[in-house]
Amino acid sequence: MKINFSAALAALCALGVSDAKGENDRSAERMATRVCAMCHGPDGDSISPTFPRLAGQSAQYVEAQLKSFRDRTRADPPAMAYMWGMAAQLDDATIKGLATFYASREAQAVSHRPSPALELGKEIYERGLPANGVPPCGSCHGAAARGNATVPRLAGQHPEYLFKQLAFFKAKLRGNDPVMAAVCAEMTDEQMRTVAAYASSRQAK
Repeated sequence: MKINFSAALAALCALGVSDAKGENDRSAERMATRVCAMCHGPDGDSISPTFPRLAGQSAQYVEAQLKSFRDRTRADPPAMAYMWGMAAQLDDATIKGLATFYASREAQAVSHRPSPALELGKEIYERGLPANGVPPCGSCHGAAARGNATVPRLAGQHPEYLFKQLAFFKAKLRGNDPVMAAVCAEMTDEQMRTVAAYASSRQAK
């Protein structure tokens, strides 16, 4: 999926980012539906696994990640390619408004057929990998994978996107979460792929 980021940045500036300081949520909604929608969809329900689904994501998590993009502490390749430039245009009030907007959207369910891979993913998600020192994913992300505060929601996310992020943590390309980097260092690609599939398949609501 090709995105014209020069046009997106121009649109972002045209909306008047400075006006977002202290204004109501309508400004953030306009930005989300006119600019961010180019990648994430009008309600944060992206159709491409290149771009994460933001609908129903924790406001605290979205806010933290946007600030991490802005200060360039989240440095995985897609962050550098897409989000560093976009987030550089955002002030704190705008970031908070966008986070609130996406948290208010309804997350969509992702359906998966039963498979041995999903069963393996469920085992890792619920019990971890004790021999490798990997804790259960559900201990932080919750049994339904809905996340909490700055711990992201995984339910309803693109499984391909989740796997890619786990791979970035393992390769130390995403350095804004040392806990996840340590966890993923002890997992194989197959284990990460199966747990990503299981987590994304949890009930969205």
